[in-house]
Amino acid sequence: MSVRIDEVDRKILAELQRDASQSLDDIAKAVGSSKTPVWNRIRKLREAGVVGQQTVVLDAEALGFEACFFVLIRTSEHEADWQAKFLRALKERPEVQEAHRLAGDIDYILKVRVKNARAYDAFYQALISEVRVHNVTALLSMEEIKSTTMLPLET
Repeated sequence: MSVRIDEVDRKILAELQRDASQSLDDIAKAVGSSKTPVWNRIRKLREAGVVGQQTVVLDAEALGFEACFFVLIRTSEHEADWQAKFLRALKERPEVQEAHRLAGDIDYILKVRVKNARAYDAFYQALISEVRVHNVTALLSMEEIKSTTMLPLET
């Protein structure tokens, strides 16, 4: 479904990105509208798939997940069966926060959040026992400088 996004929709989306738990009254006030039109616009944006799942952002370090690894994967396998097995293995592992298929020398990059290096090794051993990969390089993030899920909604 295609949806046309206007300036009011952008303001509503910006408010939802900033804090989706705020009240409809607060969103309406922030965008200069009343509650019913804002609710109708949010409903329209949800139905069109612009607004997806609502969730909360947890502090990984506060919960003991102190290690973030970026895992670069090269494979010599490109058959549909291998890819389906690989994607299933990634989706079943909660440590994998993001997975991207890339163009270029690296086939996939994963963002893996674990408690420590030992936990990463357990993840790695499980993955390679399930799916054959040509080369794996793990990069430990020393510091998270910026992390956001917010999209730049300029007009």
